[in-house]
Amino acid sequence: MINTTSILFNLWTRAKTIDLLSYLANLEYDTYMNWKIETDEIARRRTLALEQGGADAVAKQHGKGKLTIRERISKLLDPSSFEEVGPTAGTGIHNKNGELIGFDPANFILGFGKIEGRRIVVGGEDFTMRGGSPSPAGLRKSVYAEKLALQHKLPLVRLHEGSGGSVSGTSGKGQSLPDPVNSPARFRSVAEALATVPVATAALGAVAGLPAGRLVASHFSVMSKKTAQILTAGPAVVERAMGEKKTKEELGGWKVHTKNGTVDNGAEDEEECLIEIRRFLSYMPDNIEQLAPVIDCEDPVDRAEEALINIVPRDRRKAFDMHHIIRSVVDQGSFFQIGAGYGRSQIIGLARMNGQVVGVWANNCKFLAGSMTADGAHKARRFMELCETFSIPMVSLVDEPGFMIGSQAEREATIRHGTAAVLTAAMTTIPWASIMIRRSFGVAQAAHYGPEGFVLAWPSAESGPLPVEGGVAVAFQREIAAAPHPEQRRKELEEELAARQSPFPRAEALGVHDLIDPRQTRLELCRWIDRVQPLLPALLGRAEFSVRP
Repeated sequence: MINTTSILFNLWTRAKTIDLLSYLANLEYDTYMNWKIETDEIARRRTLALEQGGADAVAKQHGKGKLTIRERISKLLDPSSFEEVGPTAGTGIHNKNGELIGFDPANFILGFGKIEGRRIVVGGEDFTMRGGSPSPAGLRKSVYAEKLALQHKLPLVRLHEGSGGSVSGTSGKGQSLPDPVNSPARFRSVAEALATVPVATAALGAVAGLPAGRLVASHFSVMSKKTAQILTAGPAVVERAMGEKKTKEELGGWKVHTKNGTVDNGAEDEEECLIEIRRFLSYMPDNIEQLAPVIDCEDPVDRAEEALINIVPRDRRKAFDMHHIIRSVVDQGSFFQIGAGYGRSQIIGLARMNGQVVGVWANNCKFLAGSMTADGAHKARRFMELCETFSIPMVSLVDEPGFMIGSQAEREATIRHGTAAVLTAAMTTIPWASIMIRRSFGVAQAAHYGPEGFVLAWPSAESGPLPVEGGVAVAFQREIAAAPHPEQRRKELEEELAARQSPFPRAEALGVHDLIDPRQTRLELCRWIDRVQPLLPALLGRAEFSVRP
């Protein structure tokens, strides 16, 4: 008799075996015919890249009171707006079986992000790896930053903490091969970026070599007083080459570089640096094909500050507060000063008039009487170039006694730098409004008036080839010496000639557009900005300057 139960059991067992073999075959097929292994490795690389130089290196960075580059970028940008470029660039580390056991990411972080909803390109060195000295992939990403900004015509922000090349090469395994002779000029994109998009940089730690060069190749730069130094070469190299034993702070701390003009501003810490960059960019367009943003203004255009009627003393030897005048005429709270510690006789910065961005340039009579030094001329020239590049109208508040004189001024080539500033102003195409506050003398005064500019004068204005005091000392030297009372005669001559430098004869000859009550300055400037706004679109595009001395 046939055992039916046994037959059925054998048939069921064979069927299950076939199902298992089929399952195993399909499992092997899925393993080798899909990309799960590789996609898992991509995710693993991304995770490892976020660890940067590792927990110990990150803790060391924090122990020095500094943020990591990823933390800096996060604080700079609007929340969750960072879109990283090349997050998996770097070097994978595998065991003998080809399995990924580690990953050294590129030590330069790069990507897109937003500030107040506006897109930018941002990048910076990762100091937790190799002390910011570029790895091969890190160098490629660093060089790519300007090209990316140019391609998308977006503002560029570079957050620097790192050194330049190493004698051991970018790979750390000996000298790297040089670029081929037909390779593009590495720094051309840096220059092109400056001519096309706003570039803002920050020194947030020790910055040397190539990063230091990139730091100063900007329209606005700021350094942290607590953590940053800027160095052409570090202490060890300087001591070996020059015999000078100096600390990083002595060589390139904020007290050095905010005074000599290497950087524009010094900020108390890293977060303040990032705030300053955000504020600078708020005044700038995305690129030279766009105009600076105009915002709604709640400050009345006819706001008249009573203090302006007596802010300029009748005694020409007494100083007054030009910063107070600036704050009184621009939109309230809008003045953003640039380079306060450098070229201190000249005040420059960005502001708004009835919501429109303007450049502001004024003399500071509390420092060297406001005279134009070599440093001040250089500072003013760079600022004029910034405004011309991005089609920003210029407001000039003039109290210019002339070029600085004396042996130091001669050693600093003041006449060359000053003349370069004068010629820069003459070649601008942006609208100018110049307010003659007090003095306007010598060749230097010409730098404060743009071509076809709008010129107004306060009743305190005086102008001529020389200030009265210097002119009298030269022209009437013998007469003063022969007078019974020389000092009295000097004062009489000075008062007589000062009357000739009054703004009233100049206004009568249409040498200015109008004489105004100082309290009406804001109203007049707001009317001017309304008139020139329709002219600005025609100025968009590449700025051009010819050769200057």
